[in-house]
Amino acid sequence: MRFFATILFVLFFATPAFAAGPNDGILAFSAALAISVAALGGALGQGKAAAAALEGIARNPGAQNKIFTPMILALALIESLVIYALIIAFQLAGKIG
Repeated sequence: MRFFATILFVLFFATPAFAAGPNDGILAFSAALAISVAALGGALGQGKAAAAALEGIARNPGAQNKIFTPMILALALIESLVIYALIIAFQLAGKIG
């Protein structure tokens, strides 16, 4: 357990500290924070949307066609927000160095 904690400490704190410029550490931390928060929020949103859709289908199997398409659309929109955060993280990481 200590080994993994040490690796996490090195990855999240030591790498930005040894970056070349004065703002590179802040940019690296911002990029990591942007994608991690977006991925966490997207995963929670997709899980909640899928759970609600499956519960609705379980309660009324006849409404599967009316529930399935909006659920897929909602999942695609949630995932597009995560991809947007990934693009922002890439842009921030591109400014490093």
